[in-house]
Amino acid sequence: MYGWWGKVLRIDLSRRKIVVQQLDPSIYVNYIGGRGLAVKLLWDELVPGIDPLSPYNKLIIAGGPLSGLPLPSSGKLVVASKSPLTLGYGDGNIGTMASVHLKKAGYDAIVIEGAAKKPVYIYIENDKVEIRDAEDLWGRDTFSTEDKLVREHGKNVGILEIGPAGEHLVRYATIVSMKGRSGGRPGIGAVMGSKKIKAIVIKGSLEPPLADKNKLRELSEESYKEILSKENYDFWIRQGTMATIVWSNENSVLPTMNFREGVWEYFETISGDLMEKLKVERRGCPYCNMQCGNVIIDDMGEKSELDYENVAMLGSNILLPDLRKVAELNKLADKLGIDTISLGNSLGFIMEASEKGLIREKVEWGDYKEVRELVKDTAYRRGLGAFIAEGVWRMSLSLGKEAMEFAIHVKGLEVSAYNCHAAPGMALAFGTSPIGAHHKDAWLIGLEVKMDRFAYNREKVEKLVFLQRVRGGMFESLTTCRLPWVELGLNLDYYPRMLTAATGIEWNMDKIFEVADRIYTLIRSFWIREYQGWSREMDYPPIRWFKHPLTKGPFAGKKLDISKYNVMLDMYYEMRGWDKNGVPTKETLKKLGLEYVISVLEKIVELR
Repeated sequence: MYGWWGKVLRIDLSRRKIVVQQLDPSIYVNYIGGRGLAVKLLWDELVPGIDPLSPYNKLIIAGGPLSGLPLPSSGKLVVASKSPLTLGYGDGNIGTMASVHLKKAGYDAIVIEGAAKKPVYIYIENDKVEIRDAEDLWGRDTFSTEDKLVREHGKNVGILEIGPAGEHLVRYATIVSMKGRSGGRPGIGAVMGSKKIKAIVIKGSLEPPLADKNKLRELSEESYKEILSKENYDFWIRQGTMATIVWSNENSVLPTMNFREGVWEYFETISGDLMEKLKVERRGCPYCNMQCGNVIIDDMGEKSELDYENVAMLGSNILLPDLRKVAELNKLADKLGIDTISLGNSLGFIMEASEKGLIREKVEWGDYKEVRELVKDTAYRRGLGAFIAEGVWRMSLSLGKEAMEFAIHVKGLEVSAYNCHAAPGMALAFGTSPIGAHHKDAWLIGLEVKMDRFAYNREKVEKLVFLQRVRGGMFESLTTCRLPWVELGLNLDYYPRMLTAATGIEWNMDKIFEVADRIYTLIRSFWIREYQGWSREMDYPPIRWFKHPLTKGPFAGKKLDISKYNVMLDMYYEMRGWDKNGVPTKETLKKLGLEYVISVLEKIVELR
């Protein structure tokens, strides 16, 4: 077997048992790795309906056949579990040296179950695996945790850790690495905290099994050179994703005042242009030659790494017009181990709830000092922070119908930084994202603004499915970063060729897309199993976008049309081979080799 080790490291913390399992090679061919491997393991092994924060949930850390190899932006891992935020399938990818070391340690994935009685960290060095005491680490922020572990184990390791937010089971706590890399928006850090795992340290020294090393080296050199030659490369290096602030404002999609508006008069105070003037360094993931981590000195005089999502959500969405202050909130969130997208969304929600008198506390828009304290209170579940730690969905259910109309989430996951009052295609992308509202699976809005902006048509749905297959299917299972292709236009053909060279199996895009469809359909089946049913309303974007039009900017008066959205959703289900309620049909399940799902779903829903 080439490209994969064929081995999964299993750690049962309750029994303190460690075993290495050989997986059937067909699993790798059918699911590739990363997200595909994670959802397959969770489907096969989780007891339906378990509490995500119980010992019965499993934490999956999975690489793919290309992750951790010297290829463009390959330093990625998928972290996955049943989500404590959404109660469905949850995952995220994280750029980290742990990707490189997991590959060199000889494992395709780590599966952790049970829970320790006291705080622990896991140390992995090839076949040496230990569960070590971490009581002296518990309570530390992620930065100081990593510093202490590096002092003990040296710099040549990969480290994944949680902060106080994960320890206190904040429902959108993340896993953090390399002082600013963060992944697992649907609360994967809380799952890690529920198991009393403070950190995972990985050190590998083995040579990965590759079918054609020379060909892979050749493709690597070619693709790295192509990236450097791209017309947009210099601008990307200067601003990275931060250029999107100006773009979003120009196109009326910049989240403003809890997604009420898509434009903000103070957008320049948090823009990529300003960031470029303040930038002191760049950071990136392993094996990346187009680093997107732009670093400035924040309001506290410390370095903070910025990108579009965290700046928009902690800037325009809460009306904070000071990039240095936004940077401080972002750094604080990284230290505490909180997802900045869900955090900015939850803060916007609580500000609007305060404005409308739905809570006793007064939280003013753009109040930096108040927000800074609320971020800390959220991580430690103190006072109002304990409420915010539950996320927008649960807060809105608690406050009632009026609050539900300004709760900006899909399936319980807070929407990332694009207001879709005037972007029906991107609204559908959020609605059908397999983990809840997230942009990573299909950033359709970049294409949509160049098309018939307000059309609800088949062309947009076709492009959405294509993007999901590439971004959420291929890149999330290989597992590598999508940005070389997305931002600079690296030829997609490199990826099946690299996969062929690594595994010795002949791959093309059609074959990869079949795997992608299998992954998406299995994830949908997982949701149906956990929710014991399904309805198309689960695939709707936030109510606000249908009911309350924009009042500012060139698209003032615009809102989504529910009947037209339903037409697009029907098209999407048809292309996916799902029925009118969003449930996969028997024919689709058989076609994708998911026959084993049929008997489970038949007990829950009517399969057509």
